[in-house]
Amino acid sequence: MPNRSSNRGKGKPDANELAFSIVQQATGQAEKPHESKKNPAAVSLGRLGGLKGGKARAEKLSAAKRKAIAKKAAEARWKS
Repeated sequence: MPNRSSNRGKGKPDANELAFSIVQQATGQAEKPHESKKNPAAVSLGRLGGLKGGKARAEKLSAAKRKAIAKKAAEARWKS
């Protein structure tokens, strides 16, 4: 399956990036990570909604609508 755009930048650094960061940390030149300015309460509420969103949507859909969505998804996956 192809890489999704949401996965970019979340992988392991390559050897050169890793070596550079080690040298930066050893010499004290590494930049300190910036603190998140997000409200923790808002983050937890957003996550809660995201966790139950798909299940709630599936329960709301009729069987015919779910079948149509699944058929469209299968066609998109197998399209050449």
